[in-house]
Amino acid sequence: MKKHAFVVFFAAVLFFLFFLSPIAPFSFSPCLNFPAFAQDTSSSGEMIKLPAPQHKGSVSVEAALTERRSIRSYRDDPLTIPEISQLLWACQGITEPKRGLRTAPSARATYLLEVYLLSGNVANLRKGMYRYEPNGHGLVKIAEGDIKEDLFKAVGQTPIKNAPAVLVFFGKTERAMTQRWIFLEAGHAAQNVYLQGVSLGIGGVVMAGFIDEQVRKALNMPENRQPAYIMPIGRVK
Repeated sequence: MKKHAFVVFFAAVLFFLFFLSPIAPFSFSPCLNFPAFAQDTSSSGEMIKLPAPQHKGSVSVEAALTERRSIRSYRDDPLTIPEISQLLWACQGITEPKRGLRTAPSARATYLLEVYLLSGNVANLRKGMYRYEPNGHGLVKIAEGDIKEDLFKAVGQTPIKNAPAVLVFFGKTERAMTQRWIFLEAGHAAQNVYLQGVSLGIGGVVMAGFIDEQVRKALNMPENRQPAYIMPIGRVK
């Protein structure tokens, strides 16, 4: 009897650790039937490998919080690939490769965001639309041309037109138990970009004053991608 009770207790402990614990590698939910740390591997084009991000900087967290502002006008200087790399890593970079954990928290580690870069004036990067891939820390080209201008025409907000680059945050609705998770996660990731930008002399502004379908149409995105934020970024004047 004691042996049987021990086996039952041990099985219960394993079930809790693997499925119910906050550090569980799998999320148990009738609505979610994939590993909590699952990463998207599909790519529509060849990945452009980004330089490795820096993990130590000269600006403290406290200083970054103090200096963080929404910046709507930018210098004409181009951004660089290392700067784009650092901002995208701060936004959604992987910090624990074994489980795929990222810089920004996500409900049940479902990672509902797709982050797109619209390049306008980035040194050594052609104008176009790129999807950031946390796995491999790279960019996948989605479309060529001045996609940033297309978005400006759809949304009509001047910072989009003047910024050298724009980040667009989409949520994967098919993975979300509730849409609220998408918007919360977008907020976490965007704040990371703000704070990282302080140390680079790069500012941005988050925008949500748009019509979802117009953004999808401008960027040729499917219905199951929920626009959450548009974030123009550029060098602070």
